[in-house]
Amino acid sequence: MGTPVALLGRSGPARERMREALSLIGARVVLEDEPGAIDARTLADAEPAAVLVALEPAIEDALEALEPVLNRPDVTVIFDEAELAARREGWDAQRWARHLAAKLHGHGDVLPPGAEQEPSWTPEPGLPVTPAELHSAQPVAPHLQAAAQALDEVPGDALFTASTLSLAPEEDVVVPVIERAHALLEPIDAPFADAPVDTPAPAPASALGDSSTWGLVEDVAIVERPRSEAQFDHLPDGGLSLVDLESAAATKAQGAVLVMAGIGGPDAIRRLLGALPAEFPRAVLIRMPLDGGQYGNLVRQMGRVSPLPVELAEAGLALAPGKAYILPDGVGLVIGEAGLSFAEGEGSAVLVPALPADDSAVLLLSGASEALVPDVLALAEQGAWVAGQSAEGCYDPAAAARLVQQGRPSGDPVQLAQSLAERWPG
Repeated sequence: MGTPVALLGRSGPARERMREALSLIGARVVLEDEPGAIDARTLADAEPAAVLVALEPAIEDALEALEPVLNRPDVTVIFDEAELAARREGWDAQRWARHLAAKLHGHGDVLPPGAEQEPSWTPEPGLPVTPAELHSAQPVAPHLQAAAQALDEVPGDALFTASTLSLAPEEDVVVPVIERAHALLEPIDAPFADAPVDTPAPAPASALGDSSTWGLVEDVAIVERPRSEAQFDHLPDGGLSLVDLESAAATKAQGAVLVMAGIGGPDAIRRLLGALPAEFPRAVLIRMPLDGGQYGNLVRQMGRVSPLPVELAEAGLALAPGKAYILPDGVGLVIGEAGLSFAEGEGSAVLVPALPADDSAVLLLSGASEALVPDVLALAEQGAWVAGQSAEGCYDPAAAARLVQQGRPSGDPVQLAQSLAERWPG
């Protein structure tokens, strides 16, 4: 029997396409209805292993009532934009079905039947197989017998005599050999026997005197210096002055974590934000283009799973640490005396270069644009921490795979969140 799946969404083309995909991969639909027409008890009684949701603004409020089941650790929740699902046909629909099967069954095989396996860009643990391991199953007895037969024909070493190789007791063989070794070493050491030995000169007596005369500062009389400080008044100070370290530190802008995603990104972003600690001390910026521009809906969706407050970025707003921001179209970053703030810009092109490299991170998740890779790698060369989502379970890993090719780390969204928390502990 196939995996039990509950299909939630409004009646229409999107839900029909999802039902066809579930049938194609052999899943078993145990419940199909609109979220507003059922309650959490009805959903739980269906005992689904996964819940597939055709997401659109009209059902968001109804999903809140089902959260007791959707948040259960034994239930896999997969969101898909209803508008995109309704348009999938042909090869695109089959490709999405393969990715859906990979999520439901927990494997990374997303290729059509008969296709070659995609190369994995994720480094795997362990050492390469050694020649000894390759030939470990080969018999060695014939080689040992051949070596024993040829032993008498092997030339001997003229430096050794037969007596040193005899099987005498240890006290008869080892001790004479050591004595002969000392005899050989004596002529070598002899030329140096009469050489003068440099003896270090004794250290001068300390001007501080015996330690028994030492005492605390309060007990020691201050000795008046023979020279007056006025003698140094003529020396120029060169315009030197003390630096206010706190003011200098305040001028250094705090960095941020920039998360770039696209197709397949909502699920990855949900998992990333859900795994961050509530006391994470950096701002998290999320850039994921939406066809309908419904960024307010994305703010509400992510706010349900994120321990950090989620807000919509607006031009002129300064970044606050410990918050997550959804960046709509036309909003970029600018750095000023007060640090980073949002400004009107041309999308993601003004995001990466504006980040302070030594205190920032950039993550490329599923569907991120490959055009961002050069700027991201350039920021990494300046000290930023850069990583990509691993190919397993990733809908579109093209941009992240290019980072891995350049030696940058990768992982699933939860692992990336753990790495961020280790880099910036709360």
